[in-house]
Amino acid sequence: MSATLKNLVFHSLWILSLVVFSQCSSPKVESEVETDVDEAYSGGKEGTVFDQTANAFGNSLISLTSDEVDQFVIGNSFNRNNWVTAPSSTSARDGLGPLFNATSCSACHFQDGKGAPLNADQTITQSLLFRLSIPGKGEHGEPLFDPNYGEQFNPRAIIGVEAEGDVSVTYQEIPGTYPDGTAYSLRKPTYIFSNLKYGPMTGTLVSPRISTQMSGVGHLEAVTEATIQSFADPNDANGDGISGRPNYVWDYKTRKKVMGRFGWKANQSTVEQQTASAFNGDLGITSTLFITEGLTTAQKAKYGSLPNGGSPEVEDNIFQDVVFYIKALAVPGRRSLTDQQVISGKALFIKANCSGCHIPKMTTGKSDSPTYLSAQTIRPYTDLLLHDLGDGLADNRPDYEATGTEWRTSPLWGIGLVKTVNKHTNYLHDGRARNAEEAILWHGGEAEKSKQAFMKFAKSDRDAVLKFIDSL
Repeated sequence: MSATLKNLVFHSLWILSLVVFSQCSSPKVESEVETDVDEAYSGGKEGTVFDQTANAFGNSLISLTSDEVDQFVIGNSFNRNNWVTAPSSTSARDGLGPLFNATSCSACHFQDGKGAPLNADQTITQSLLFRLSIPGKGEHGEPLFDPNYGEQFNPRAIIGVEAEGDVSVTYQEIPGTYPDGTAYSLRKPTYIFSNLKYGPMTGTLVSPRISTQMSGVGHLEAVTEATIQSFADPNDANGDGISGRPNYVWDYKTRKKVMGRFGWKANQSTVEQQTASAFNGDLGITSTLFITEGLTTAQKAKYGSLPNGGSPEVEDNIFQDVVFYIKALAVPGRRSLTDQQVISGKALFIKANCSGCHIPKMTTGKSDSPTYLSAQTIRPYTDLLLHDLGDGLADNRPDYEATGTEWRTSPLWGIGLVKTVNKHTNYLHDGRARNAEEAILWHGGEAEKSKQAFMKFAKSDRDAVLKFIDSL
């Protein structure tokens, strides 16, 4: 069954289920939290699929043409399969390394979903990477990379090249208690770098970053800057304690500063740039956008003459197929909309002002490719803005205009299917939270009031909030 046909089947079945639901009476709730039929369409009518299987994040938009389905399939192939060392008979896929974190995009974004920090043997996965910098800023406001290890720590290398070293993690359990006496425990990570092969890390700022869900990023790129700016309140003019603001970053294609919206600190401007950056930093694969290897001066002197996969190593047409694939990934639809506990949880979510950052609904602008993302009402539960989340979550590493305590609001759509797709429930920028409840309890700074409101709820109300989140 083709991706388009499969999506149409899911779409039709869900429409039928909604008709049945609409014929059933249900108690009225407050007008601002009433459930409407369209709320099921997290990614809009064109960008939502109703798939609750392990492939929930891997479906295409429902209206792709035959040619676009072909492009989607080709892009998925280069996203899913391994890249290899050059020279190789598979010349379209060679050029890996010489230093890298993973051998494929899907090694980090398994099933187009979210990464976990640890393997079963408690070693760090390929999905958890470490951004490096030293104090100061570059000419465009970007972080200054570590002189010995560059922008990103690479614990893997091709044959004949020394990997940069090893990294491990230990966790400290931090116990706590709700006002009603219910106990909880949070785990705080400490990262240890060892066997460093290219010199010391002196004054290095380190930020762990777990891979994120890919579905929905095309929708978020289609949201206009004016819409995102309308959510900003940098001086907290409304007095709710929330002062979100956009990050402004260097766009390597237009050669100017623009609004950032992707990455844990909104440090990437477009899906194309985010993808090219991942090819370069994670795989050691060059593209037209990032034409040189991400090596330090010493590493270039040592490995610059090694065989490569051409210049660029990922051909433009292949790269654009991968970008199209990522942008054309549909979002799974909401579940359990008529469940009274979910409806109650949504009201409590709003009452605690979690929706002050996790904006429930917005409309996209014009999208040239895929065009079906234009003028869609979407429900991503993010404002794409930076917020100070306090010292507990701080990485203390600035990134363009983002401070060491600021993070972009993570979209919540699809969060309830991470366990089905990725077999875990690890959240936050480094995966420290073992479930959504722990993620809430880690929030501080601008989110402190919302966290405290959640903590003061009765356990039944906290459970309702968590069930609502699980329905997204």
